[in-house]
Amino acid sequence: MNEVIRHKIEHNLQRARTSVKWVIFAVISGIVVGLVGTVFYFCMSKVTQLRGDHPWLIWLLPIGGLAIVGAYHLLHDEKDTGTNLVISSIHSGDNLPLRMAPLIFISTLITHLLGGSAGREGAALQLGGSIGNEIGKLFKFDEKDKHIMTMCGMSAAFSALFGTPMAAAIFSMEVVSVGIMYYAALVPCVIAALIAHGIAGYFGAEAEIFLLSDLPAFTTGSAVRISVLAALCALVSILFCVLLHGAEHSYKKFLQNPYLRILSGGVIVIVLTLLVGDQRYNGSGIALIEPCMEGNVRWEMFLLKMIFTAATLGAGFKGGEIVPSFCIGGTFGCLIGNLMGFSPSLCTAVGMTAVFCGVTNCPISSLLISFEMFGYEGMPYFLLTVAFSYMLSGYYGLYHSQKIMYSKYKTNYINKKAQ
Repeated sequence: MNEVIRHKIEHNLQRARTSVKWVIFAVISGIVVGLVGTVFYFCMSKVTQLRGDHPWLIWLLPIGGLAIVGAYHLLHDEKDTGTNLVISSIHSGDNLPLRMAPLIFISTLITHLLGGSAGREGAALQLGGSIGNEIGKLFKFDEKDKHIMTMCGMSAAFSALFGTPMAAAIFSMEVVSVGIMYYAALVPCVIAALIAHGIAGYFGAEAEIFLLSDLPAFTTGSAVRISVLAALCALVSILFCVLLHGAEHSYKKFLQNPYLRILSGGVIVIVLTLLVGDQRYNGSGIALIEPCMEGNVRWEMFLLKMIFTAATLGAGFKGGEIVPSFCIGGTFGCLIGNLMGFSPSLCTAVGMTAVFCGVTNCPISSLLISFEMFGYEGMPYFLLTVAFSYMLSGYYGLYHSQKIMYSKYKTNYINKKAQ
């Protein structure tokens, strides 16, 4: 009997030590990554402003691309797969070097300064993941604990840049393996996300928040309309993934030299910009969303943003795909809302949420980010949106390293990579 009691006491002490350890290292990760993420936020804001003030900078995009490839070559990281490497490091133990952090930091700034069409969350996930992983290495964590530290860093960086701590805390646990949540990382990810959010807010980083100006009552008719829109957005998310991966494949097929590839990509983006006549599709595209909340949209906007982003990222420029997916979803949602004669602000929000869910295969994170960006008043609409988008977007995704563990249609274990 005494042996049983002693065993229980030791077991409880071990759990207490583990809990304290994760609280301590979540705080460390939140502070370190939160500070880095905040610096990155303000650097991104500055280069975006500079590009707006000096549109001629886009002519330097091919040269900036050569500098990016040269930097990766100099640090022997030519085969870097970006966010895919961060994800694969969690479920397969691939090496995640610290040098990824400064590389993606500088390369993303160059891409945005010179007019590439990309987001910033790819940099956030890679920055946070590599720093978190390095903290785990520094304190000699075992492989599984390093994975938790990687997720911790991802949550902190995402939270600092977007100002959405709820979604940031869950996203890093949900995006790795669809159908399985890494709940062991819940406490550290939540703490790291909240601390990073607090640090970013203290220094004046602003969250992405959009107000719903016209929210109709939730009725059967409105629910049907939103369900149709969510289903269409799921198809748009598939198209975006296919276009992104197809562009990358085509670039590599016809231009095997990475310098020629990124040089050509820069020229293509310049030509596209000249054809459009302005730079509204360059950068992240977040500025296109605000007019959509008022119902101001052109039918071709979502397609052009897809093409600009695929041309940029497929060539080897650095950034992310999630903010462009918000732009694509928002412009498409507003377009369909206008055609249906339904609330443009709600349809814009639904489009953003649905396409984000479709390209990431992360329904819980999508629901949380909709609450943080648009408020809770539209909850039933967002709940429907996430459900339909997740189910109808199939097994496509932004990240090839993401594993679909369970079928979206049956309770079957399938363990396949996203297409």
